[in-house]
Amino acid sequence: MTPAETAALVVIDLQNDFCAGPTALARYPGDPVTLDAVATNTALAVDRARARGTEVIFVRFVGDAEHQGPSWRRRDQAQGKRPKCLEGTWGAEFHQVSPLPEERVVTKRACFDAFLGAGFEQHLLDRGIERLVFAGLYTDVCVDSTARTAFQKGFHVTVLTDCTTSLHLPDADILRFMAVVYGAHLTTHDHPQAWAPPAGEEDPCQGPRTPVSRAASA
Repeated sequence: MTPAETAALVVIDLQNDFCAGPTALARYPGDPVTLDAVATNTALAVDRARARGTEVIFVRFVGDAEHQGPSWRRRDQAQGKRPKCLEGTWGAEFHQVSPLPEERVVTKRACFDAFLGAGFEQHLLDRGIERLVFAGLYTDVCVDSTARTAFQKGFHVTVLTDCTTSLHLPDADILRFMAVVYGAHLTTHDHPQAWAPPAGEEDPCQGPRTPVSRAASA
């Protein structure tokens, strides 16, 4: 199998409540243009993955109260947070991307890590996936949580820096952290040939060699 065939593009939580509308805009501290660029670039990454024969896996979050554990509910009460991406609502729908019928959709129920979603890890093992290429939201929350587990379970990690943005931490800091701690390979959506570099040809501890840019490109 080629590197493209043993990699999977994992699209994390690209949903309306995280990308657009009043809920997303009230939470995200940066420029809303960034969220739009992330969504647009991720949609382009999905197109490129499909064209190259790289599997695309969609991960979705649902935050209904019945799925929340005691610690989650306590935090939300203390911080005045309201549930997001309620099942069956517009907020839970995918934003600018649509899974094809044959593509895997994994649901996380009030948790950050896709490995806690039913069937995610087993699907990767069954498909012979060796590298996870991450896009989606947010870099310092669900993307990082999933990348951390992926690294510990032996999967190689790539992060598409123009297909994600952070909620709490500076983008450059969390990307540098992921490169150093998880050996994450950092690249962009418009270089799919570099998503899964051959062994020995990546230098993950250096981080991005150019400033992170999310300007959408065709």
